[in-house]
Amino acid sequence: MAGSAISRALGRQGYQDQLLPSRQQLDLLDGGSVDQWMATNKPDVVVLAAAKVGGILANNTYPADFLLENLKIQTHVIESAWRHGVRRLLFLGSSCIYPKLAKQPIREESLLKGDLEPTNEWYAIAKIAGIKLCESLRKQYGFDAISLMPTNLYGPGDNYHPQNSHVLPALIRRFHEAVQADATSVTCWGSGSPLREFLHVDDLGDACVFALERWSALAANAPKDQSGDALAFLNVGTGVDCTIKQLAEQVAAATGFVGEIQWDTSKPDGTPKKQLDVSRLQAMGWSARIPLNQGIPMAFQDFKQAEAAQLVRSK
Repeated sequence: MAGSAISRALGRQGYQDQLLPSRQQLDLLDGGSVDQWMATNKPDVVVLAAAKVGGILANNTYPADFLLENLKIQTHVIESAWRHGVRRLLFLGSSCIYPKLAKQPIREESLLKGDLEPTNEWYAIAKIAGIKLCESLRKQYGFDAISLMPTNLYGPGDNYHPQNSHVLPALIRRFHEAVQADATSVTCWGSGSPLREFLHVDDLGDACVFALERWSALAANAPKDQSGDALAFLNVGTGVDCTIKQLAEQVAAATGFVGEIQWDTSKPDGTPKKQLDVSRLQAMGWSARIPLNQGIPMAFQDFKQAEAAQLVRSK
């Protein structure tokens, strides 16, 4: 999802010479293959958007997979890019890197200032390691690596798996199936009270291109933290959040569901609130352009197109 959006954004800005190896062409879990690919293709700029991702259930079920696979992907790509003289690298992290009870809205300085949310700590630890690898290579070797921390993403190319998807695509699928089945109610996980921020993936794509064009952590005018040191990463989001209950109601409206929404409070809520402070990227001149009330219907159309394509393939 993220990689495709970044590729589209690069294309819109005229960057056509893109190397886009598929998973079949390049296994990022294989360090030797990654190193050989870098040596053969000699990319000028590398954007690392690949990761093993999933929602609360997937994180709780496969903690070792989330930690091992993401550590391997990041280390292989980042180290190989540095060793083969890549000019710039952009690493995508996640807002789950921040402590569960971080002061809101969350500034970049909150990293490692408290305990992580237990339901996604394995993924978060891997992403923190990726950030720190980029930062350490910059400090020790002058490698021009930057990182962006997006909030919850949604949009074209999302994963709508019934068990392993994130909250917004999971809700889209659940409410759509309820409409198809003429169901009178839909049960959602948790209490509905947690607050979350959502960013359309096309906004993320634009932010990545903007950052690559306007931001180098090596530059004298690079964004600084509260101590005056160059920041290793910047938050990316809308700066606006909503409750999961409000999100479910918006998804229900977009899918045409008119029944009752019930809440299973035996299921975990996760972090109570997670809203990013995006003032630094905004001060550089970038802001999100797709509000949630426009993005959810767009995502629902993408889901229906993906579902129709799957039906065609199955035939």
